[in-house]
Amino acid sequence: MGILSIKNLSVELDGKKIIQNISADFWEGYVHAIVGPNGAGKSTLAYTIMGLSGYKNITGDIFFKDERLNDLSIDERARKGITLAWQEPARFEGLRLEHFLKATAKDKSIDNIKKSLSLIGLNPSTYLGRAVDKTLSGGERKRIELASIWVMEPSLVLLDEPDSGIDVSALENIFEMIRLLKEKKTTVILITHSLTVLKQADHAFLMCCGQIVDKGSTEKISGYFHDKCLPCDHKNVPDIGEWTTDEMVTEKG
Repeated sequence: MGILSIKNLSVELDGKKIIQNISADFWEGYVHAIVGPNGAGKSTLAYTIMGLSGYKNITGDIFFKDERLNDLSIDERARKGITLAWQEPARFEGLRLEHFLKATAKDKSIDNIKKSLSLIGLNPSTYLGRAVDKTLSGGERKRIELASIWVMEPSLVLLDEPDSGIDVSALENIFEMIRLLKEKKTTVILITHSLTVLKQADHAFLMCCGQIVDKGSTEKISGYFHDKCLPCDHKNVPDIGEWTTDEMVTEKG
């Protein structure tokens, strides 16, 4: 059993079964990726692990460090060391960045706060006094969210489309933060439709139609980006245009 274990999990939303009887183990201290076509259920799986409202109509079990999570609230899961970075980070009108980072930091020293910003390529002297609001671009908020996770020091991080809204020049900062989280023995789960992001992982799962249809090394799973799809009997096999050699369609599944 890994740090996170999913046993025979099914999830229903609005009367439709989105995830269908999946089981998976995620090893502690590794970077895992979950990839698949549009509507595969990847984000639904992440939101269910985090315990978001609306994602509680489930059967099966979710275990974190051998403890069953099913009945725990999102706050209780967060206190146990699980966190989720959104594809679209939140804004906090009027809240200064320094206070935002200190709010959840284990080490609240200003040196640690400044270091977190430097690690994701933002100048502390420029950003510490800024508000976490609409004056920041989506890419800046994405990087700040990762800085907040780094100072939080969680055990498990779910990153939903970590490259969303990030320009090429900032992407390496994101990847460096993923590597630093791994160095801290944090388990990272990447929800992605990007081959470039997949390559940052140690291990990957391929999802389709709410099921895990394959797993293995990133080299093995990356083959499906080139082959466009996994041959199967599912009725909603994605159109060939949904897969490219680097990125698939934007996915909210």
